[in-house]
Amino acid sequence: MFTGIIQAIGSVRQVSPSPSGAKIVIDAPDWDHPPHQPAEGDSIAINGVCLTYTLMPGEQTLAFDAVQETLDRSTLKHLQAGDRVNLESALTASTPMGGHFVQGHIDGIGTIANIDTSGGQWRGTIEAPAELMPCIVPKGSITIDGISLTIASVDTAKHQFDVAIIPTTLKLTTLGDAKVGQQVNLETDIIARTVVHALKQMSDTTGVTMDKLRDAGFI
Repeated sequence: MFTGIIQAIGSVRQVSPSPSGAKIVIDAPDWDHPPHQPAEGDSIAINGVCLTYTLMPGEQTLAFDAVQETLDRSTLKHLQAGDRVNLESALTASTPMGGHFVQGHIDGIGTIANIDTSGGQWRGTIEAPAELMPCIVPKGSITIDGISLTIASVDTAKHQFDVAIIPTTLKLTTLGDAKVGQQVNLETDIIARTVVHALKQMSDTTGVTMDKLRDAGFI
């Protein structure tokens, strides 16, 4: 479990094929140690993907084994040496909850459709897979490449949503390097996802629909 508050930006040293998928090695010289010195088996989110740390020589080098399923469902398959990635260690009982509950399980891959920097703002439009749109609601939470963000607006017809980013987030995460056309990892809010799943199950078994709930005043 994570919060979506990025703790450091790492640099990919190497991505090499392995029998189960790929081994990813990341340098994180700016990550404060020992507070973030992981032990073998610890969970670390790489661009929002929960991976397990494996030991390698070099105290500031992070190594992970990503299975093919993880590569297929995330942008990790596109990583190359020199790429910058967002890093977050797993949540503990003493971790400040500055973001929202994040599982590190990617729901889908989105595409940056537009970036508006007029008027000193940074507002990004993300095109998401259609099946994720019911879980994406205005003022709700979403994780983009591991970053906890608030959804500013939603265009259901276009399968798009907007996020407005403050300068601090641009400075401390890889969003400062983002470009139109870039693919990003998306994880929808666990609460929204659970509610949508429950409503679908109810609809399949009892005939409950979103229209019926709306007419009854529940949504």
